[in-house]
Amino acid sequence: MKFGAVPIAEAEGGVAVHSIRQASLVLKKGTVIGPSEIKALEAAGIPEIVVARLEPGDVSEDIAAGDIAAAVAGEGVRVDRAFTGRANLFSEVPGVLVVNKAAIDALNLIDEAVTFATLPAFKPVVAGEMLATVKIIPFSVAGAVRDAAVSVARAAAPLVKVAPYRIRKVGVISTMLPGLATKVVEKTMKVTAERLAPAGAVIVAERRIPHDKDALVQALEEVLREGSELVIVFGASAIADRRDVIPAAVEAIGGRVEHFGMPVDPGNLLLLADARGRPLLGAPGCARSPKENGFDWVLMRLLAGLEVPREAITGLGVGGLLMEIVTRPQPRDEPVVPADHHIAAVVLAAGRSTRMGGPNKLLAEIGGKPLVRIAAEQALASRASPVIVVTGHQNERVSAALADLPVKVVHNPDFASGLGGSLKAGIAAVPPDADGAVVCLGDMPQVDAALINQLIAGFDPEKGALAVVPVLGGRRGNPVLWSRRFFPDLMAIEGDVGARHLIGRYNEAVVEVPVTGKAALIDVDTPEALRGLKAELEGG
Repeated sequence: MKFGAVPIAEAEGGVAVHSIRQASLVLKKGTVIGPSEIKALEAAGIPEIVVARLEPGDVSEDIAAGDIAAAVAGEGVRVDRAFTGRANLFSEVPGVLVVNKAAIDALNLIDEAVTFATLPAFKPVVAGEMLATVKIIPFSVAGAVRDAAVSVARAAAPLVKVAPYRIRKVGVISTMLPGLATKVVEKTMKVTAERLAPAGAVIVAERRIPHDKDALVQALEEVLREGSELVIVFGASAIADRRDVIPAAVEAIGGRVEHFGMPVDPGNLLLLADARGRPLLGAPGCARSPKENGFDWVLMRLLAGLEVPREAITGLGVGGLLMEIVTRPQPRDEPVVPADHHIAAVVLAAGRSTRMGGPNKLLAEIGGKPLVRIAAEQALASRASPVIVVTGHQNERVSAALADLPVKVVHNPDFASGLGGSLKAGIAAVPPDADGAVVCLGDMPQVDAALINQLIAGFDPEKGALAVVPVLGGRRGNPVLWSRRFFPDLMAIEGDVGARHLIGRYNEAVVEVPVTGKAALIDVDTPEALRGLKAELEGG
């Protein structure tokens, strides 16, 4: 190909290398120069133009791109007509993208004029999604270059294909232990159904059983008998060894553990097995979350009927650190915190009591004491230290109600903007040596020191228990204990929003502490609620 600047009179038949805009002239890059273009260029006062001209043996960019794209495409792939030296490839069906990386690398080495780019290998794709593109960089290439690229592609064909989803029936087994809430399993089922939906797969059999080998053996027999083409087992306790409950049950039914463990985080504790010719996954804890993780990478390949050999799993390490998760150990400058953790208490007492119709509920008395003082005294009587009280509305009066108590009062001048600002002010006041903070509400007078101590006792960072929530009858209440790991999230909350959404986001780090009585669920929001609670506690 010839390339360079020529006088306008000699440009006919050449291809414009650059777009030109001058006065009323608009000449786009790639335009073949003809008599009308020459006339327009001369009228615009342009003396010369950079053009490209094909020489004998050259192939135009569009023909070269189209030929190479046709050679690389395999099953489930559609090639669009090449334009401006680019031919795009699209999926014809939903499935998993399969690429031949070695052949693609070889094709890209042939000549710098030829490039071929794809989506990541084994990416789940939908019908109509763009998968890859062939781009010829100059306006033409030598025919020999085009032929070499086509030859490489055909020798290793296909270089890209879409493996359509084949598995439609999935069985799910959840093992249960005391402390695993039913709603966690319900959420897991919902997330799993949503994860399977793009593949057209549905859950056809479900079992919830004790975390016991014999119970799991029976459940596996049942879901396989009911037609499950793939089985997912969610263990109440993570698989710790090849001799643990889930792998032991697989072998007991005559199955085979193919691989345990994966260099992907989150997703380390995945188990891949064969259960009488059907794939089985022992799900890691992250599979309960809708966020993409290593579990997805293996699951979608299995749903497409693709083999997942051991080396495919062990080869996921580079790029396998997917995201920071709060349960992952963090670097520390100091030794690991001992079991007697240092927990502060933050009592939120800045609200305007809008639902009370006028009076500040925090100053209302039960048994001769303002609600805010009751909350502060109970926090002081617990293991939490220091106790920080965040004030806002009627700051001076609320502070006076706390007179002589050894609490740290922090004023939130922006209290009218909502709970988020008060939470931020309270967390900012927690001393740097505290491992966490229990966030209490000033309008919950029945929350006592014993309840706060229960939450502190449940806090165990070394075992991943980083947020502790009281639970009564399946309902989560207050207060909530938060590890320091969550402080950046708590400080980022804006407006009249609490931190409840963080529990859902970091579900793997949450531990629920069963409590008795209604203290964790009862707050004072209305005059009626205050009268009822006052009558109950004062016996009137």
